[in-house]
Amino acid sequence: MTATDLQELAERAGRELEDAPAPGILRWAAETFGKRFCVTSSMEDAVVAHLASQALPGVDVVFLDTGYHFPETIGTRDAVAAVLDVNVITLTPRATVAEQDAAHGPRLHDRDPDLCCALRKVEPLERGLAAYDAWATGLRRDESPTRAGTPVVGWDARRRKVKVSPIARWTQEDVETYIAEHGVLTNPLLMDGYASVGCAPCTRRVAAGEDARAGRWAGLAKTECGLHG
Repeated sequence: MTATDLQELAERAGRELEDAPAPGILRWAAETFGKRFCVTSSMEDAVVAHLASQALPGVDVVFLDTGYHFPETIGTRDAVAAVLDVNVITLTPRATVAEQDAAHGPRLHDRDPDLCCALRKVEPLERGLAAYDAWATGLRRDESPTRAGTPVVGWDARRRKVKVSPIARWTQEDVETYIAEHGVLTNPLLMDGYASVGCAPCTRRVAAGEDARAGRWAGLAKTECGLHG
């Protein structure tokens, strides 16, 4: 398919699948794209990977190892690879943390978090998605105001790919119910005060009543890493 064909397909599916359940959205993606479809996961939990493994057994699950992850996140990735019927693919930045420190100075994430994310997340994902026509995310509309308009199927204009967000309409309660009913793997940090898990230097626990994303880049105007913006 051409990029124009993919865009038209994405926009039509976004309208037609708006009220479809998450498994139905993923079945559509599996039937439409097959091996040209993957799931991206931060390993905060394995909800979308679990759902996708049922729609497309052996589906590729792409994980970005930035070099700054909590040990619990790496452990969750390894557990997902061992337990689910998925193929976990780990992407890494072109430079190690030490090489980045040498080129840009230490603790770039404190001085220029946008550049750090661009180098350690955005660029590796650009390379990693080259083999696919469509990718799935765990974005939800209730997570933050910047995600309130997330379509269940949309067009990723920057990467010229179909972007599937099967649980966009879910609430946090829906996620917790699914995890409990299916015994889905979750990052242990979610039980230790973290509501959203990213790189260790840029993630903190959240206080009662705070937005789920409040613990990411706390004290900065930054709210997204650039993967979805």
